[in-house]
Amino acid sequence: MNKLQILIVEDDSSVKNLMTTTLKAHDYKYIVAETGEDAIRQASTYNPDIILLDLGLPDIDGVDVIKKIRTWSNVPIIVISARSEDADKIEALDNGADDYLTKPFSVEELLARIRVTGRRLAVMMANGEGNESVFTNGKLKIDFAAGCAYLEDNELHLTPIEYKLLCLLAQNIGKVLTHTFITQKVWGSSWDNDVASLRVFMATLRKKIESAPNSPQYIQTHIGVGYRMMRVE
Repeated sequence: MNKLQILIVEDDSSVKNLMTTTLKAHDYKYIVAETGEDAIRQASTYNPDIILLDLGLPDIDGVDVIKKIRTWSNVPIIVISARSEDADKIEALDNGADDYLTKPFSVEELLARIRVTGRRLAVMMANGEGNESVFTNGKLKIDFAAGCAYLEDNELHLTPIEYKLLCLLAQNIGKVLTHTFITQKVWGSSWDNDVASLRVFMATLRKKIESAPNSPQYIQTHIGVGYRMMRVE
C-alpha cells in the first residue's frame, strides 16, 4: 500500500471516476472534493500529501483554492485542467501550484507526475524539509553554507547570478518555476528584459552543469512557462 494520501478536487464525474479508479488500482489512498470550498475544508482536515486540483470548479476558481491553501500549507498541488493557454498555466504556477497537467491526460502521465512529486516529498523529509546545508542531485552538489557548487567533486566557476539560479532551482527541485517567479527572486523585478536575461544566464549555466546542453539532464525547459530542476537518480 502506498503511504501517500491524495485529495482529488474534481466535479466532472467521468474524470473523477477515472482518477479514483487509477489511484485505487495503484494502492494510493484518496479522498474526493467536488467544490473549491469542500477542497479547502478537506485539505485542512485531512492534511493530504498531494492535491490533484481542477481549476473549473462550480463555486470558486481553482486558483483561489491554491491561494487559500497556500496561506497555511505547502502541500504539493498538481493542477489538472482543460485550460491549456500559457497564461492559465503561469497564473496557477505563480500562485503556488507545483505542476500543471492539461486535459485530456493519459493515466500513465498522471501516475508519473504523482511519482515525481512523491519522490520530491521523500527527499524533502529525508533532508529535514529541504533546510539541509548540502544539496546533492546526481553528480551535482551545492554547499549552501560555503556558497560553492560542484560537479563530480570539481568546483563549478559560476557567476553570482548563475549561482543564485542554481540554488533557486535546487531548493524547488521537481517544481516548475515560472519566468516571473524566477526573475522576481533573482532580480527583484519581472520586466521583459529580465526574462531575456534569464534565458541567457540559463544557457550559460547549462553549459557548465550539463554534459549535453542541447539534451539537458538537470534543468528542463517548459516553453513559454519557465524551468524545472529534475531529480537525477
